[in-house]
Amino acid sequence: MFNWFKKHNHPEFWKSYLALFKNQEPQTFDNCRFVVFDTETTGLAPKTDRMLSIGAIALRKNTLFVSDTFDHFVQQSHFNKKTVAIHGITKNAPGEKLTEQEALEGFINYIGNSVLVAHHAAFDIAMLNAALKRSGLSPLKNKTIDTGILYKKLKNSHQKHLTLEQLCFHFNIPTHDRHTASGDAYLTAILFLKIISRWKKERPVHFKDLFYKKPRIGLL
Repeated sequence: MFNWFKKHNHPEFWKSYLALFKNQEPQTFDNCRFVVFDTETTGLAPKTDRMLSIGAIALRKNTLFVSDTFDHFVQQSHFNKKTVAIHGITKNAPGEKLTEQEALEGFINYIGNSVLVAHHAAFDIAMLNAALKRSGLSPLKNKTIDTGILYKKLKNSHQKHLTLEQLCFHFNIPTHDRHTASGDAYLTAILFLKIISRWKKERPVHFKDLFYKKPRIGLL
């Protein structure tokens, strides 16, 4: 494992990443690059499980850019045969795989200061932050949108947690290539666009409305 924080000697890619958030231009619908992403993992415990693959696709101004994607498998230091039935990634699956550090560096360079979008985003962010912590780096600084929470802001929406598959069915999105990181990222991107489209039909949508606001407790 790289000891990148030894003597505060941050890797260059991390210095470049942090610099993007200094004096950052205010983000709007028109100038924002959204990166919709997904991770496939060995399980649901960020501290002990590991990422098997990361997939992402970018969009701007309601347009998906299929040439602007990130899709990589990660070398397996952990293996959980129980989850293979879900994601289909076996321990000795053929194809090029990056080390966890290489995958992190590539993903950080890819996302920059973009707004991240994911379904049940807290889990994917936790997995990435756990990997960053193992490499001696701090958590991600990007703003994040959860399509599950965003859906609940629509009129007459179900207020319970719905899976990506359930929401794809609700919005008539064909669920091809499910349970691959790149496939789920693409489906989530289509879902994100459909939620925004429906929301705009209901009422004006402001950029700040996309983000989840935690309820205030007392004076906090």
